[in-house]
Amino acid sequence: MLLDHYDTEGLFDEMFAGNGEVRAHYQLLRERLDTMSKEELDQKIRSLETLFLRQGITFTVYGDQRGTERVFPFDPIPRIIPADEWQTIEDGLVQRITALNLFLYDVYHEQKILKDKVIPEEVILSAAHYRPEFRDTDVPRDIYIHICGTDLIRDRDGSYLVLEDNGRCPSGVSYVLENRMAMKRVFPHLFDSAGVRSVDSYAADLLGTLQYIAPHAKPDPVCVLLTPGHYNSAYFEHSFLARQMGIEIVEGRDLIVVGGHVYMRTTRGLQQVDVIYRRLDDDFLDPKVFRKDSMLGVPGLVSAVQAGNVALANAIGTGVADDKVTYAYVEKMIKYYLDQDPILKQVPTYLAWDEKDRGYILEHLPELVVKAANESGGYGMLIGPRASKAEIETFRGLILANPRNYIAQPVVYFSRHPTLTDGTVEGRHIDLRPFVLSGERTHILPGGLTRVALKKGSIVVNSSQGGGSKDTWVLHQS
Repeated sequence: MLLDHYDTEGLFDEMFAGNGEVRAHYQLLRERLDTMSKEELDQKIRSLETLFLRQGITFTVYGDQRGTERVFPFDPIPRIIPADEWQTIEDGLVQRITALNLFLYDVYHEQKILKDKVIPEEVILSAAHYRPEFRDTDVPRDIYIHICGTDLIRDRDGSYLVLEDNGRCPSGVSYVLENRMAMKRVFPHLFDSAGVRSVDSYAADLLGTLQYIAPHAKPDPVCVLLTPGHYNSAYFEHSFLARQMGIEIVEGRDLIVVGGHVYMRTTRGLQQVDVIYRRLDDDFLDPKVFRKDSMLGVPGLVSAVQAGNVALANAIGTGVADDKVTYAYVEKMIKYYLDQDPILKQVPTYLAWDEKDRGYILEHLPELVVKAANESGGYGMLIGPRASKAEIETFRGLILANPRNYIAQPVVYFSRHPTLTDGTVEGRHIDLRPFVLSGERTHILPGGLTRVALKKGSIVVNSSQGGGSKDTWVLHQS
């Protein structure tokens, strides 16, 4: 049987307890897998790969000589989360997004948290994505992060930890929805018997979130999705979400600002746009304000936003909350704004800008994970225990040259999950990116994107670095 020789020793395993017993919420899946031959599973995987290719479920790898378009790697053994466990995750995410939105409102208005010295002023004002030109600019409903992807991991004890927040242009939700449709083909009868919660409402919930922030509470707002174009690594997702919501997907050249309002060019003339779900970073939004060489944005867009005539999701300036140095202070934000203890803990973090922390980091580089403050996708990172002496010395120089730009954390080996690898099932490290929508109320997609490091021993789960994904099953309360 597929799982007969599965190694359960060492790290926290999602499916098996330390004594090798199958966890109760995985029992039905184990029974189904025991009835499947390797040949049957291989055939299902081949049909899934063909399905993904035909539907264009791909991602782009920049700078790869073998070609940029890849089918998103998918593992058919799903990750399962019981209802009580998910409730804790959900409560923690609601708490966290509430605090982050209060923080963003504060730092773009009175800056009380800085004046009270809960967070050092220089940490925020020196952040690469802090936008001082948006001080005292109100945003609709006082919501800055409307769509957030918060990455979670589990440590050796099985405790969930927040690894980072993605509050600018988080990606990956289209794979959640496509993975689910694919899995229904692989395990059509298991879904009903297992009691898996649906993810089908995400597009409607996302559209409702966009409509909620329309300027002047317009009852039937025109929403569009702004994409950098089909060469972007997440273009599949952009087109998928626009299609699912029934809204137009546009590029910068399709929009024009006239008289402080944004219009979309159509075959019937100009149509006013009320809400823009933008999938490009601040720097490229408006060449009149940010990067002058941007060909992707809309000249005059910022003035229309500041006049309150168009809403952006997410708001300009949310990147200051994405900064990995800011991340170190989120638990303090929760206490400061909500007077609550954090439900979801974080990974202990050392800040290179702090002289004491910097000394510790430089002394222990071979033992730590070092991250650049604003990189993503597994880039700008040093995994000390696996790095060469030359790589360690390179990062030592980078830290000394720009301490504000680096943090360090102890190595946390993510939980493992059974994963099909070369015809056998082996444990591979996984994380979880739930998707949070913040509008009239907070919606959290039941499950999210489970990313898996397909390379043996690797903890880098990003698709551009050799990772893949799994379907995530959140179970109904029994």
